[in-house]
Amino acid sequence: FQLLTFFMSNDKIIVRGARVHNLKNVTVEIPRHKLVVITGLSGSGKSSLAFDTIYAEGQRRYAESFSAYARQFLGILDKPDVDQIEGLSPTISIDQRTVLHNPRSTVGTLTEIYDYLRLLFARIGRPFCVNCGQAMKKETIIVAQEENNNQKNKTIEIFICPKCSLQAPKLEPRLFSFNSPFGACSACKGLGSKLEIDPELLIPNKRLSLAEGALQPWPKIFANQPSYWQMLERLTQRNHFSVNTAVQELSKSQLDIVLYGEKVKPVQDYFIGAIPLLEKKHEETDSDYLRGEIEKYMRVFLCPTCRGKRLRKEALTVLILGKTIADFTTLTVADTQNFFDQLSGPVGETKLTASEYKIAKPIFKELKRPLGFLIDVGLDYLTLDRVSLSLAGGEAQRLRLANQISSALTGVIYILDEPSIGLHARDNAKLIETLKKLRDLKNTIIVVEHDEAMIRAADWLIDMGPGAGKLGGEVVAQGRLDQILKNKKSLTGKYLSGELKIERSQPPRTGESKFLEIKGAKAYNLKNIDVRLPLAKFICITGVSGSGKSTLVIEILAKSLAHHFYRAKDLPGQHNKILGIENIDKIIRIDQSPIGRTPRSNPATYTGIFTYIRDLFSSLPESQAKGYNAGNFSFNVDGGRCRTCSGEGYVKIEMQFLAAVYIECEACHGKRYSDEVLAIYYKGKNIADVLDLSVSEAMIFFSDIPPLYEKLKTLHSVGLDYLPLGQSATTLSGGEAQRIKLATELSRRSTGKTLYILDEPTTGLHFEDTKKLLVVLNKLVDKGNTIIVIEHHLDVIKCADWIIDLGPEGGNKGGEMVACGTPEEIIKNKKSYTGQYLKRQFNAK
Repeated sequence: FQLLTFFMSNDKIIVRGARVHNLKNVTVEIPRHKLVVITGLSGSGKSSLAFDTIYAEGQRRYAESFSAYARQFLGILDKPDVDQIEGLSPTISIDQRTVLHNPRSTVGTLTEIYDYLRLLFARIGRPFCVNCGQAMKKETIIVAQEENNNQKNKTIEIFICPKCSLQAPKLEPRLFSFNSPFGACSACKGLGSKLEIDPELLIPNKRLSLAEGALQPWPKIFANQPSYWQMLERLTQRNHFSVNTAVQELSKSQLDIVLYGEKVKPVQDYFIGAIPLLEKKHEETDSDYLRGEIEKYMRVFLCPTCRGKRLRKEALTVLILGKTIADFTTLTVADTQNFFDQLSGPVGETKLTASEYKIAKPIFKELKRPLGFLIDVGLDYLTLDRVSLSLAGGEAQRLRLANQISSALTGVIYILDEPSIGLHARDNAKLIETLKKLRDLKNTIIVVEHDEAMIRAADWLIDMGPGAGKLGGEVVAQGRLDQILKNKKSLTGKYLSGELKIERSQPPRTGESKFLEIKGAKAYNLKNIDVRLPLAKFICITGVSGSGKSTLVIEILAKSLAHHFYRAKDLPGQHNKILGIENIDKIIRIDQSPIGRTPRSNPATYTGIFTYIRDLFSSLPESQAKGYNAGNFSFNVDGGRCRTCSGEGYVKIEMQFLAAVYIECEACHGKRYSDEVLAIYYKGKNIADVLDLSVSEAMIFFSDIPPLYEKLKTLHSVGLDYLPLGQSATTLSGGEAQRIKLATELSRRSTGKTLYILDEPTTGLHFEDTKKLLVVLNKLVDKGNTIIVIEHHLDVIKCADWIIDLGPEGGNKGGEMVACGTPEEIIKNKKSYTGQYLKRQFNAK
């Protein structure tokens, strides 16, 4: 019987009694070696099951196999609240948050493609002289060396310039590494850029004099060092101008002396200049606050020495077929693949010598493997020098997925979080095929996903619900697609069968409109295009991955308008001009960055709801009698917060050679407040109880307080009714953070001339949640505002008033406007990939 049980459980993962977060004692069987999709409403428990239960237990078991010494580097991993998990094999999480926050990491280094390129250049690269540019000649020399007290001669080959006799450094892989001191540009230390003070940010208002504070950071940075001001005064006296003269009236030479110092040092009192002084302070200070203050006046500039190529000049004069290694990294993945396909052909068809070809052939083979996998996951448009920090969450996730495929592991459980994010319907089809290939290697693929194509491609579906938050946490339906379609309890099944639909609320808004016009957009891959954006409309920017959508909307439009309205320091992407700015009065960009970086931030604090709640509690008779004010009900300041944990709710316990352990505070039991404050009740709940309420529960609780109720109503309208008011910001998904920001903007008074920009607002949203979001967005447009969304979700695109479709491909084959118009006009355009898929959507629904 035990043997039979083993073989029965060996083909499935069995989770028994999972109670993590909102899971309600869930028991579920997941078939192994299948593509499994877990879906359901936002907050229904999908991630709790996939990541916080299955993956967490897999990691914990892995960590337990190490010694106590080794575990200190892995951290203490708590056992998830689950009775038992059977059939668990090694588990790998591929989510959107695991991005290397390292400016030295690039697509090339993360995929090891750059390592093979370095090896290739070290073996067959041809060096040229850094002085005269002539090809260097290989010469053989004999050098004497000591070995076991005996002198022996050794023959080595070197490269020497025949004209100026300059010797090249030894060609080895580290010469081509910008992460090695041997190969990196000495000026920027291999970063390719330098953080420098920008005079425009330093003196934003030239109508002011130095005495009136024209040097904006001066009072903060040098408040305790009056001697610097005295030196500056004497500097102006020596050079015959005054600190009381408006900066705009100073000559260029006078302003340069203030900013960069005197060229000729006086005998005493030499002033090095405001900019060198601030840069010196930035480099030497130990204060993160002070460094942050100075960085407000700094911009990232291209390194003038290497021009962004990161390497020392000797490495940049080594060529293969006329290209430096930096030239190779500027190619897209697809172009790099094509180039090496040509090089790895028959010897007679390449420009390599027979010996070079023989050396390079095995390197070509290794290079082409990861390149092929990147193409398979829809990342063919990325360049190898693309910095990891600039990758979107979906791109970083697919990059890691490509690395996993290239490892060719079997018997692994892969857990992915919405890998379809950022993918056009055409590219999504490639991704699905890639996941099937990974499955066919005898791996189990568990995907948390809302994308319809991914759901329909699954071997097995698990639908969570029936609601969200406390109303979710159950397995509503599971089985094959045909079984889900017939299950009347499954909300997902109803949308897939067509019983429920996301309908257009109205035909496209037409008629006369004012416009924003972007002229000559040519940043990155944009091909000098002109784009006309009708105002007071719902606009979708579409196109395949890498076609230029974010460049057009974020890098050019959003940054230009932010600079115009708010003097933002980020420089916009290259373009000629933007017309029609007078037709809007503000821009609001709602992205998926966190609403806070610490556990102290939460939906209530971000939206301002907590201010109303604290004011309410401080106005109660018991509070008045004790002399409490709103500050006593804040866990961020002394007065009412728990003194033991300082309002954190937990205490950090140091474990010497083991990782620190965080345990619930014994004084407040995780409630963050002192007993005195927790003794104040409103309608039977104290301040901690209120923070535990979900949005929908709080709406009922505060229904008699109109301003508070209205703010809660906006959170409910964007599908966040399940979210606890006090949930830590660090635990929110990108989609949840974006919708909290959207709700916050909705609660403010609209001017009717606002431009809202959203980047994939449907991230993390079920069909039902997307329907609610569209209602909210259309209400904003009905008030005269303009909404621009970068989006791939076909149900959203079909509801747009106006579509701008970029492409036709990604990378250097994109950047053109393929089509623009209403959805009906787009589907008639045979050149538009978006139109082709949109047509199927209209026909199907």
